[in-house]
Amino acid sequence: MSDDFEEVGPIDYLVVEFPGNRMTGEGLPLLVDLVDRGIIRILDLTFVRKDDDGSVTGMEVADLTGDGELDLAVFKGASSGLLGQDDIEEAATALEPGCSAGILVYENVWAAPFAAALRRGGARLVASGRVPVQALVAALDETEAAH
Repeated sequence: MSDDFEEVGPIDYLVVEFPGNRMTGEGLPLLVDLVDRGIIRILDLTFVRKDDDGSVTGMEVADLTGDGELDLAVFKGASSGLLGQDDIEEAATALEPGCSAGILVYENVWAAPFAAALRRGGARLVASGRVPVQALVAALDETEAAH
């Protein structure tokens, strides 16, 4: 492994659908805060729209909140090359027609020292996943109902 990547944290991606193409921009300050605090590093950020006919097009999103200011200026140029056209098209298959989405690829900078220590010790990640919030709530409700 290249020394350049020895200290890299886990890389994740998100595809966030905005039904009816309604993007409020409410989450952007929180995303900026995560970057500013060194918790994550944005590698790629792009927006797409899936038209009613199923075609997918890229979107230029400048002012999500309608306040006249460029909300995404801090992410201008966030393109590592990890996210290719085939990835965008695959992500769009999860979208409903008439919706848009943000596709985000990011490094978990907070985990980089831990991940590097594991790699130096010869450990390998063999599985990972994420528990959806809905599944967690359902499991907690089930547990509570059983008591």
